[in-house]
Amino acid sequence: MRVALVVGFSCAGAMLLVNESAHVQTASALQSVRLANETLTTVNTLLRELALAESAQRGYVLTSDKAYLGPYRRSKQEVESLVRRLDAAVALDKGVRQQAAELTKTVSQKFGEMELTIRLHEQNKLDAVNFVISTNVGLEEMERTRALGTSLVASATSQVERSRQEVFRLLNVTRFGLAAGILAALFAFVLYTQQTRQMQRNDEEYNRSLEAERDALESQVQERTARLTELATHLQQAVEDERAHLARELHDELGALLTAAKLDVARLKSRLPPDAPELINRLKHLTETLNQGIALKRRIIEDLRPSSLSNLGLVASLDILLREFGERSRLEVDSALEPVDLNEASDLTIYRMVQESLTNIGKYAQASRVSVTLKNYVYHVEVSVSDDGTGFDPAIVPQASHGLVGMRHRIEACGGRLDVSSAPGRGTRITATIPRQQRKPQEELASAMDEMHLSSDSYTDDNQTRTSTPA
Repeated sequence: MRVALVVGFSCAGAMLLVNESAHVQTASALQSVRLANETLTTVNTLLRELALAESAQRGYVLTSDKAYLGPYRRSKQEVESLVRRLDAAVALDKGVRQQAAELTKTVSQKFGEMELTIRLHEQNKLDAVNFVISTNVGLEEMERTRALGTSLVASATSQVERSRQEVFRLLNVTRFGLAAGILAALFAFVLYTQQTRQMQRNDEEYNRSLEAERDALESQVQERTARLTELATHLQQAVEDERAHLARELHDELGALLTAAKLDVARLKSRLPPDAPELINRLKHLTETLNQGIALKRRIIEDLRPSSLSNLGLVASLDILLREFGERSRLEVDSALEPVDLNEASDLTIYRMVQESLTNIGKYAQASRVSVTLKNYVYHVEVSVSDDGTGFDPAIVPQASHGLVGMRHRIEACGGRLDVSSAPGRGTRITATIPRQQRKPQEELASAMDEMHLSSDSYTDDNQTRTSTPA
């Protein structure tokens, strides 16, 4: 690219230089031609006017008719003007200027001779006039004037020819220079085109390599994202499994221990003598402590794995969760919960989402009212938790960002979407949309058959009842 630009600018500069030089020289040659033509015209006109002046002078001398003096005077004035024009035309050429000076001198002498003749004739000195004419001075001066004029014309003609040849030479130089410049420009253009195409090919290859690297990075990022998502899902499931396992252990082991301890206390209490009030009070306090431990165990188990979710369903579990939250936080809680038909994982996801949202509201929102809705649609379920608290800017990471990230991951793991709408001073609304899993045709057929069997059994029981009643 740089070579092509250097060649192109060099060719352009050379063409401009050649063109300007040819223009200057051509202008000089044309000026020389103009001056030479001016010299030719002036000399020829001068000789003609000189001949007319001599003819008028001789006519006056021979006829004494003063009418000849008018043409003579006009020719003399014209010759004087032509002499000045000739001096201006030959001012730049030293050799021609010398010839012109000699011609001017001869013309002056010729007019001096003619003026002398006319003056002698006017003084009626005819003998003197005849003497001047007989000396052939005028003829010699006229011949000399013609010779000088012819020499000057020849010099001017030679100058015109030289200038014409110079113009042709400059035209050829300009033509060849222009042709060379065009060829060089074409070469530079071809070189520029080749370099441009090479650069385009390099750019395309570079872009392809970048695109390949980008695709590889995107594939790697997608793969790692999928792995991280799978790992996060696995960790969440592991946490839930561990919670369930811990809840079972607490329920089975710790529950059995606390129950056994409570039974032992009851046996001891029945065997205490009535006159031992201190021991009775201690056993009473121990019983209350055991009851508090059993209640704490039950609350921990419910936090780890809500048993109501498996026993009572999602709606009842959410009612219990909202009631307990309202009692603890003393906030006004509104709920509108519709029955939904989801799998166990989706029920747990919705429960955890509402639980985490209530936890964030209790910690950060400074709200006075909380609203929870659960809506059942044909193809999806929508659950939302909103409050009238301080709110936050979703573009700025809030303190509860990890909870939001966990909620979003849970919802997306179920194929749903989590939307967070909040603004400072306008509260917060968290909405989750979870698709409903369409039951397979075999499941629908089995459900229909079960309903048919239940209806048939109910009909049979009714008939048996009606039959046995009259008896």
